[in-house]
Amino acid sequence: MQATKLHPLWQAYPDLQPELTQVMQLMDDNINLSDPAITAAILAMIHSGGKLLRPAYCLLFSQFKDTDRQRMIALAASLETLHTATLIHDDILDDAKLRRHQASIQEQFGKDVAVYAGDYLFVVVFKILAHYSSSFRSIQLNASNMEKILVGEIHQKDRHYHLDMTLAQYQEQIQGKTAELFALSCFLGAYESGQNERFANKARKIGMAIGMAFQILDDILDYQAEATNLGKPILEDVAEGVYTSPLIFALQTDYRQQLLPLLRKQGQITAAERVEVQSLVLKAGGVQQAQKLASDYTDTALKGLQHLPKQPAQQALIQLTEQLLHRQN
Repeated sequence: MQATKLHPLWQAYPDLQPELTQVMQLMDDNINLSDPAITAAILAMIHSGGKLLRPAYCLLFSQFKDTDRQRMIALAASLETLHTATLIHDDILDDAKLRRHQASIQEQFGKDVAVYAGDYLFVVVFKILAHYSSSFRSIQLNASNMEKILVGEIHQKDRHYHLDMTLAQYQEQIQGKTAELFALSCFLGAYESGQNERFANKARKIGMAIGMAFQILDDILDYQAEATNLGKPILEDVAEGVYTSPLIFALQTDYRQQLLPLLRKQGQITAAERVEVQSLVLKAGGVQQAQKLASDYTDTALKGLQHLPKQPAQQALIQLTEQLLHRQN
């Protein structure tokens, strides 16, 4: 088993650190492939510096009632395992060479092996759930969530290079791709700890708003960062036909006529032309409008958190959410 090193984010949450460490250890314990090289690659990805946000939200929402902490740690581990599986499959679809500044599994072993690795992690998710869930509800929700993630990815694929993509289509896409798993994490933490369904559904709505804001902010950072800060080429998503909110807003302005000839080059767009797209989107105010959209979701999430019971878990949730949704990198 690899030594567990948590992201620096969690230094401000000492009470959460032991449980997040146990989440990582439980994931390690359930990775038992016969191929040592692929096992090592999966474990390396798990330990490559992910923030563990989804398990953290699950654990924090479970703290409003006294409950079996080992079971909650296991559910949190299933969520991070599910997230890792979706990242492996994302890398296959995007033909990504890197993941968190390391060679992706599909780059190391090829797409076939990466598919098997991702599928194996889906099996691990259900193995953990079958052992630790209090009811079939969690398993049903995880299955439903996998479907929504897949639908989100299908929507993104179908809308590649779609120059008339609407904001509503973008929101539908990121809801499936990102926000649903945040929503599920918050719901399971509340529901499996013994809270009633009304409280759990409130947690789900908060998680959905957090996930939407989180993804929009990620998309904004692509338009604000320099190539050296991104660890990847400027606007790589644009070259792959993935259009996000800053560009969608910019295409609704007079800058559309300058953007269209560049975007029509699709995968042939050069690095210099991607920088030009970035500049035009900034001039068009696309980033500012996307920031307003992210702020609206952030406000929704924080208002929901303010109405939770006044317990240490509430304060930790507010602090974490403000930290994530006001980040600059």
